[in-house]
Amino acid sequence: MQGVIISVASDGEHRFSKQRRTVLHLVAGPGVAGDAHAGSSVRHRSRVAKNPAAPNLRQLHLIHAELLEELARKGLDVKPGQLGENVTTRGVDLLRLSAGTRLLLGSQALIEITGLRNPCRQIDQNIAPGAMVAMLDRREDGSLVRKASVMAIVLKGGEVRAGDTVTMEWAPARPVPLGPV
Repeated sequence: MQGVIISVASDGEHRFSKQRRTVLHLVAGPGVAGDAHAGSSVRHRSRVAKNPAAPNLRQLHLIHAELLEELARKGLDVKPGQLGENVTTRGVDLLRLSAGTRLLLGSQALIEITGLRNPCRQIDQNIAPGAMVAMLDRREDGSLVRKASVMAIVLKGGEVRAGDTVTMEWAPARPVPLGPV
């Protein structure tokens, strides 16, 4: 599996959307240098309120451009970075990856997928009414499918830019389904 990064974004403040950048500096342990969610312990406000010492499994937020295209077909014009993601990819089925899968971003940065982003009401408030529901689906068995994106930790740092490749480096022999983190 190989894909490409089409956009990178970060923000030093806790805002819903992130600003597009030319380069992200990923740092092993904390995540995206200068981003409000960087740190070895949780930074997401609701998680800090519950347990500020919990490990940060949301250091890097990835979304697939194919979702943005699906939203556009539903009348929702969403640009890279608007959903708060740091990295927008194309050609990588992020939602089908196993927890623990390692991806090489560009030639240097190694990340590990930790789980799914759980869509929240802020999506409707910041994008458009109905946007959150557009990021949910149901399987044939009725179980919920969260399509909003995946989260990861940074194992090895490096610079990441639009145009860099995304390559699967390792996946668990026994896949672990992604759950919300």
